[in-house]
Amino acid sequence: MDDSKLVIFEGRNMRRHWDKKQEKWYFSVVDIIGVLTNQTEHKKSQSYWTTLKNRLKEEGSEVVTKCDQLKMQASDGKIYKTDAADVETLFRLIQSVPSPKAEPIKLWLARVGYERIQEVSDPEKALNRSRLYWQRMGRSQKWIQQRMMGQEIRNKLTDYWKNNEVKERDEFAILTNIIHEEWSDLTVKEHKKLKKLKTENLRDHMSDAELVFTALAELSTRQIAEVDQTKGLEENKIPAKKGGRIAKNARLELEHKTGRKVVSGLNYLPKEKKKLK
Repeated sequence: MDDSKLVIFEGRNMRRHWDKKQEKWYFSVVDIIGVLTNQTEHKKSQSYWTTLKNRLKEEGSEVVTKCDQLKMQASDGKIYKTDAADVETLFRLIQSVPSPKAEPIKLWLARVGYERIQEVSDPEKALNRSRLYWQRMGRSQKWIQQRMMGQEIRNKLTDYWKNNEVKERDEFAILTNIIHEEWSDLTVKEHKKLKKLKTENLRDHMSDAELVFTALAELSTRQIAEVDQTKGLEENKIPAKKGGRIAKNARLELEHKTGRKVVSGLNYLPKEKKKLK
C-alpha cells in the first residue's frame, strides 16, 4: 500500500496519507473543506479553513488539536506540510461546516477511509463486525473470546493513560512498545516482521498464548499505574516496564515447563497472500 495516494470525489483529487503506526488514512483537511464549500481554488479553501480553525480554537474544540501537519504533494508538484486528519476527526469537523455536500462526503469517507463509521454511535456493530472478521479468518470461538477480553483490558489501560496526561497516538504507541518488548523480547515492529505482517493488526494474528501474555502485561501495567498514580509519558514508562516484566517472567516459566516458545511467527494471512511472498 502506498503511504500517500490520491483518491477521487466527484472529479476532485483528494490527498491522503497512510499512517503505518496507526494503520489508518489521514486526509487533507483543505481538500475536504474545498468540497464542502464548493471551492475549486486552493487559496480560497485554505482561507476558509484558517478562519474556521481560529473559530474552533476560540470555542475550545478539540478538532483542531487532532489535526496533524503532514507532507503532501500540492498541485504545483512540490511537497508541503498541510493539515490532515483521520476520518473520525473529519466527521466532527464536517459538522461545523453547513454544506449540502456534508452527507455525500461522509458516505465517501466511510467507503474509502473508514469502514466502521457507524460503530462510533453503535458499538455493538463494531463487536459484530470484529466477530465476523475473525470467523472468516478461521478463528475459533475460544480464540475470539480471548481476543475480545484482551481488547477490553487494552481499552481500560488506554483509558487510564488518556485520563492521566498521556497523549494519544505517539505516546500511546511508545508505552505500548515498551510493554510489548518487555514481555516478548521483541518490539511491535519486530513481532510483525516475524509474522510477515505489513498493515495488518498484530493482535489479530496472535496465538492464544500471545494474546494471554499481552493481556497479562497490559493488565499488570494498568494496576501498577493505578497504585502508583503515575501521570504523563515519563512516569508511565515505569509501570509499563514493570507490567511487561511480570508477563515476561510468566512466559519464561511456561516455556521452561513446556519446552515451547510462546512468541510465534504463525499468522492468519490468506493463502493467496502467502503465495506472493
